[in-house]
Amino acid sequence: MELSFDDFDFSFDKSEDKTDISETKKNLKQIEKDEKNGKTYRRSSDQIALSLKYEYRRAYSETKLLDFNIGFKKDHSYNFITGGDIDAISYLKLILRHTKKLDYLMFSTWCMAYEDILQIKEWLDKGVLKKIDAYLGEIFPGTYKLEWRLINKIWKDHNCGRIAVFKNHSKIFAGYKDDFYFGIQTSANINTNPRTENGCITINRGIFDFYKNYFDGIKTIVREKKEGSDG
Repeated sequence: MELSFDDFDFSFDKSEDKTDISETKKNLKQIEKDEKNGKTYRRSSDQIALSLKYEYRRAYSETKLLDFNIGFKKDHSYNFITGGDIDAISYLKLILRHTKKLDYLMFSTWCMAYEDILQIKEWLDKGVLKKIDAYLGEIFPGTYKLEWRLINKIWKDHNCGRIAVFKNHSKIFAGYKDDFYFGIQTSANINTNPRTENGCITINRGIFDFYKNYFDGIKTIVREKKEGSDG
């Protein structure tokens, strides 16, 4: 059965997790004490798992999503279930409403719409984004030829960071401005897909480092094509 707009409950559910964090603080102090004594921990993972608070949202359209003023807080995770015209870049727009600009951004997507690449170009032209790395699926250069040529031209014109192509199906944004760090995880690619999708925005240095360290190690399997080459 297909859902219509009227069937979808797009009211916002602002139910913050009220869990007592006193135990979390105790655990973190113990981790610090153990580390001083030589015991090792996967510190960033422990901190993320122990210290985050969670909030939940629902939205049917990008307009409803963007109209909602979240007011991002450090060490909070914002979870979404969405439908309609919301894609991965919609979540980045939420972040930019809060920060206005970003010193650095990396994104990962299987595929990407031409119009969304132009949106990123506009942000680069206006100085909203300073440095940006792109990680694309292996189908991108051959199946999305116009988009592939466009993104390479933009990256060259703006002296951006990397474009890496590999066997990739992850949908991630991670970035920062000053000491505001975030990570975004979505089921949606950077292209409009009118289906129910899930997303999560985490405001935390650990989540940024987690993704940045991984994607820095990716080796591209496809280089930029020379001018005049097909694909």
